[in-house]
Amino acid sequence: MMTDPVADMLTRVRNALQAGHTSVVMPASKLKTEIARVLREEGYIRSYEVQEDKGKRNLRIQLRYAGRKQPVLLGLKRVSRPGLRVYTKCADIPRVYGGVGTAIMSTPRGVMTGEAARRMGVGGEILCQVW
Repeated sequence: MMTDPVADMLTRVRNALQAGHTSVVMPASKLKTEIARVLREEGYIRSYEVQEDKGKRNLRIQLRYAGRKQPVLLGLKRVSRPGLRVYTKCADIPRVYGGVGTAIMSTPRGVMTGEAARRMGVGGEILCQVW
């Protein structure tokens, strides 16, 4: 039994990048799909798709590299976890690496970047940070 599916997703992506794989497959969920959507919109991954295989849904993420196997996504960090949830108001949303990175948040208006949440004036749970 997996207690933190989002941390598992981030670890799979991190391991695939370090091994130089072009894609990574994991069990799909709505939250993981939304995180992949934000990563795609921000340009960290090439694409993603949800595949149905024998009644089970899998999320396939196509990783993005620049130049000779230099990953575009340099780091992923889980912030809020099942044992310690991290919530923030819109005024206190952190900037990742001085604005170079992205905070991915779960808000009442859906999963979005910290910058988008700041513009909309909503707070929420900080799921992870990417750079």
